[in-house]
Amino acid sequence: MEQLLRTTSSFSTWLLCLRTLQGKIYMETAFPRPDAGHQGFPSRARPGGGASWRAPGSSAFIHGAQPGTAWRRNESFRFTLFKWAEELDSVGRIQELFDCYEQALGIFPADEVIINSMGEQLFRMGFRDEAAGHFHKALKLRPDYPEARENFYRVANWLVERWHFLMLNDHGRNQKYQQAIQKAVQGGCSTVLDIGTGTGILGMCAKKAGAAEVFACELSKTMFELACEVVAANGMEGSIKILHKKSLELEVPTDIPHRVSLVVTETVDAGLFGEGIIESLIHAWHNLLLPPKSDENEFKEESTTGRVIPAGATVFCMAVECLEIRRHHRLCVTEVGGLSMEAAGGLRSPVSCSSEPDDSTEPYTTERLSRLPGGYTPLTQPFTALNIDFNNVHELEGLSSREVQEICLPVTEEGQLDALAVWFQLHLDEENSLSTGPQEDTCWEQAIYPFHSTVCFVLKPRDELIVEVSCRDAYLRLSSVAVLRDGHKIHLDGGAELKRSGNLVPNPEAELCSALACLQTNHSQSDDFCILECSEMALLNNQEYHQSFCGALNKLISQLKDKNNEQECATSMPVGSPLYVLDVSEGFSLISVIAARQGGVKAFSSVEKNKQQEVLRRLSRSNGISVQHLEFWLNHKEEEQGVLQRPSTEKLWSAIILDCVETCGLIRQKLMEKASLARCLLEEGGRIFPEKVVVYGMLVESDTLLLESAVQGREPTLGFNIAPFINQFTVPVHVFLDFSTLKCRRLSETLELFVLDLMDSNANYTSREVKVQATSAGRLTAVPFWYHIHLDQEISVSTLHQNSHWKQAAVVLQQPLEVLEGDWICLAVKLHESSISISACVANSPLQMD
Repeated sequence: MEQLLRTTSSFSTWLLCLRTLQGKIYMETAFPRPDAGHQGFPSRARPGGGASWRAPGSSAFIHGAQPGTAWRRNESFRFTLFKWAEELDSVGRIQELFDCYEQALGIFPADEVIINSMGEQLFRMGFRDEAAGHFHKALKLRPDYPEARENFYRVANWLVERWHFLMLNDHGRNQKYQQAIQKAVQGGCSTVLDIGTGTGILGMCAKKAGAAEVFACELSKTMFELACEVVAANGMEGSIKILHKKSLELEVPTDIPHRVSLVVTETVDAGLFGEGIIESLIHAWHNLLLPPKSDENEFKEESTTGRVIPAGATVFCMAVECLEIRRHHRLCVTEVGGLSMEAAGGLRSPVSCSSEPDDSTEPYTTERLSRLPGGYTPLTQPFTALNIDFNNVHELEGLSSREVQEICLPVTEEGQLDALAVWFQLHLDEENSLSTGPQEDTCWEQAIYPFHSTVCFVLKPRDELIVEVSCRDAYLRLSSVAVLRDGHKIHLDGGAELKRSGNLVPNPEAELCSALACLQTNHSQSDDFCILECSEMALLNNQEYHQSFCGALNKLISQLKDKNNEQECATSMPVGSPLYVLDVSEGFSLISVIAARQGGVKAFSSVEKNKQQEVLRRLSRSNGISVQHLEFWLNHKEEEQGVLQRPSTEKLWSAIILDCVETCGLIRQKLMEKASLARCLLEEGGRIFPEKVVVYGMLVESDTLLLESAVQGREPTLGFNIAPFINQFTVPVHVFLDFSTLKCRRLSETLELFVLDLMDSNANYTSREVKVQATSAGRLTAVPFWYHIHLDQEISVSTLHQNSHWKQAAVVLQQPLEVLEGDWICLAVKLHESSISISACVANSPLQMD
């Protein structure tokens, strides 16, 4: 009832606000107030005043009302709108929420704040294309509006993924596709369909080669609109028909007038089949393509038969040892922050290379092996895992029902088995092919199938690794299942028996390995696995991070206990109550358990998932922590309540742990707002962890960052004018960067860019000028940055550390800046919420980097 009354009251306020405002618009435009600065003349009577008005409820707002009055009215209106939107959202009335925004924009069509807010609502509901349009419109109305700019950058990463820039900058890839398309078209394939056209480059290649008819389809609204602009800018607007549809929905003659003789596509991912190329090609062969060449029609003209570019693919695989992969997918340590991890049970990442499909996991992840920190070691030679012919519809249809194939890989190097790395060769035609291999200079990453085990397994030369290959759900799945060693079959998946071949003498070492593997796996299988995100698993393996927190918490708690003891002595009355510690870290965190282990502490964790809470309870029990000393904060909170509140009416927090940096390398949104609230909830002597975050950076020259951030002119895109259109979605801050393996030339020493003080608001600022001297001549293209997270004055953690679970980020210049050795570079650094922007200049030549 209370919720209903609150909602009804807000609705009445909303209606009143609308009606009152419309009345004010009418009154103030029909009868404008005198302008005090112009002797009583109304503002519309001034030369160039430009006053105008329309009837109440119309879509135009007035000009000529007093600026202060208009501003206050707008602020009141926005406040009411946003509050009413919150109420509608809380009761699930989403359509009415958007109706309110539509009404508001009918009155204030050029209000950038309302437009941006509606974009935020759309983005939150999953309407990313529509949200991008609103953010873009808000930026056009007010280019210096930081909230809209930050929102647009965030949504741009969703709408135009960064691989688009790399792929379009890959001249070799584009040229090989062009050659294969040109050969097919000139050989008689006169009608072409480009499936998943993206920017339209392959369709334009077909038209340029002389195709009579070219059709293209694109599911993403943003990419569809972008392709239409690109095609028009290249003079092909009337000769390429682009459809905003999934290829599976295309029909003849509804969408295209007849079947085509050539389909071109690159709807493949690092695992080849992950973007649905199998399903789309089966549908194309049955519904959109002319029949393929066969023995019966071998001598028919190309224009009467159908074919696909690419014609097929060969998939390769090898086993690798790689610490970076290992620490992101399984627990590698036995102790974390003084806690024994023995009772943690089965912990693993959501990436499972099991041959059995599972909706809760992904079959593989992707990495660029050549840029992994610490590198990798091949343990086997590459082997052929699969061949597929895209021009054979029967082979495509039979792929998912193929028998699971077992392949034996001879081990060539000793090392821990961490993953299977997969890449492919894409056969465009008989002459042109593309490789996504780890040694190639390509835009592609490799697919990684991690090996999940709670104990390491060391492969040795002369072993044979048995790998299962399947495609049961049209995803390529590979799984390491067993090892043959000296005639013994050691099952890696926990199969109980130790199989011997022939009359070979048993190998005690092999038997021991097998027994350990079976014992450990059977133990894990008895418990349900707890799935942690890859970044959470890497955090768990970050011993330096947890040891630092353990030391800082121990110091603070000892100080507060000493203070309490002094109070007891002074008052002769026992204080007795525990110290309260709140950990509001994002995702899975052990900090609350580490705090509870200090004794005399009641720790609260913000972990939400039931299985993860159970892991923390098991760890607490096994480490001698009473159940009363660990609670789960969000279990006591209603949805609409804020996380940052007092532990009880009479108590304050001794310590609050805030998560300051996102895994991608950016400051977390609303960090300083949370810190301001957290400071108000601390007892005397209490502390926020961390107390300070210092941002460090370095000037670099890096062509890699330029290629990954924007299309570099027309040359890589075969002369087609694409760059100005897709570069609208360029995001100046590059995230998920591994600075240790970035190809770059360092042009300066490390410098301090910015300081965020979470304990002292008076020490903070929003902008800062930094001067740094160039140590080398070159082109300044970017400023990579990272953080030193100070838990107290003596203990800090660096996000650049080799075992860090964090990545780095970089601000990238749109145009490089030439610098000479010894030049002084001035950097103007600004921080707005989580967005860092930097301007750089040599002497008096400023260049914007934001």
